Amino acid sequence: MKSKTHRLDRFISQNSAFSMSDTRLLIAQKRIFLDGCVAQSIQQQVTEFTQVVLDGQCLKDKEPVYIMLNKPRGVVSATKDAKHPTVLDLIQHPQKSELHIAGRLDFNTTGLILLSNDGAWSRKISLPETKLAKTYEVTLAKPVGDEYAEVFRKGIYFAYENITTRPACLEVLSDFAVRLTLVEGKYHQVKRMFGYFQNQVLALHRISVGSITLAGLGVGESRVLTAEKLGGTLGATE
Repeated sequence: MKSKTHRLDRFISQNSAFSMSDTRLLIAQKRIFLDGCVAQSIQQQVTEFTQVVLDGQCLKDKEPVYIMLNKPRGVVSATKDAKHPTVLDLIQHPQKSELHIAGRLDFNTTGLILLSNDGAWSRKISLPETKLAKTYEVTLAKPVGDEYAEVFRKGIYFAYENITTRPACLEVLSDFAVRLTLVEGKYHQVKRMFGYFQNQVLALHRISVGSITLAGLGVGESRVLTAEKLGGTLGATE
């Protein structure tokens, strides 16, 4: 989802009685404040979350919202669905209609899912260059062999995309359960990686994205994340 930005002079002309050419004088007279600071240039960018105050009147004051949800099985990672409950159906928030999903989970995959109205933040999470770690607990149909961890560390070739997965960390929890950490999110990647060993994934549960974890959040519950709780790599966009 693309975030809209405007030059300050254009924003002033579209949202007040002043013209673009008036904006330079308004700045010189220190009559415009952006996020509590005196505006400095007509070329300053006004984003969807910039607070703009002119002569004491707030022209724009929209807050970014970040929410984490512990998604149950059988819930769709979508904002609308005619047949099944969606992640938005589980959230009670006055701005829920503005939210979009930052990193989907399959219908039967459970665990941590993030939602926001901040498109730039969502793109930051999704970009491969961010190398954001995502950790899953995986239950398998067959016992895990000793060779799994080394193969996952080296990467597995996906012929359809003609790519090799980035190194992944595999921790064996029991004969049939592992904890897997990835820094990418290809289509059905976890299932396809275990498919290399012809080992079916019976259950998949995401427990963390970056520094955000499910700790203390029950199934179907959600929680608003503050900027402090977002952590370094998942920090709110400026």
